[in-house]
Amino acid sequence: MLDFRKPEGDVFGNLLTPDPILLIMRRLFLLRHAKAERSLPGAPDRDRALIERGRQDAAKIGTYMAGHGLVPDRVLVSSAARAQQTWRAAAAAFKPLPAADTADRLYNAAPQAILALIKDSGGAARTLLVVGHNPSLHELAVALIASGDIEAREQLREGLTTSGLVIIDFAIDDWARLHPRSGRLERFVTPKSLESAAG
Repeated sequence: MLDFRKPEGDVFGNLLTPDPILLIMRRLFLLRHAKAERSLPGAPDRDRALIERGRQDAAKIGTYMAGHGLVPDRVLVSSAARAQQTWRAAAAAFKPLPAADTADRLYNAAPQAILALIKDSGGAARTLLVVGHNPSLHELAVALIASGDIEAREQLREGLTTSGLVIIDFAIDDWARLHPRSGRLERFVTPKSLESAAG
């Protein structure tokens, strides 16, 4: 597992473990929205809200992230109600709250469009969370990954469930350099896998 903590220093502030890779890594969190209500005839898809299970699952993922030090520097959230509510449920676990922006471009976006948004909007953030939708989020995750745990990669290829969290690390110093098959799958977490681990 990659360590995103700052290198330790001595009493004078000099680095004891100067490792350049710690300074240039970028970490991407891809979170699919939680389980939402079914579409109703005539009702806008964008307005679909989370069901109770969805709110609970999103909260579990947020608690897991905060408890494991997986804190994003910046968050981009689709404008769809189910994505906004997913982030609010997950964000309750973070203190302080990470900076979050609504990205209308994430709604109904193709994988290439999400990639372009990340490259354009990542800025100085070393860790970036994107809360969006399938199938594009799943397709992007698979396209970005070149290495990592084989079993986790196989599970991800099978699908990205609601509230599924994909964490990918990149040896780059600028989000603009992000490209397909350049990342390492650090972990793949779902509400179900958390329940299994706890049981």
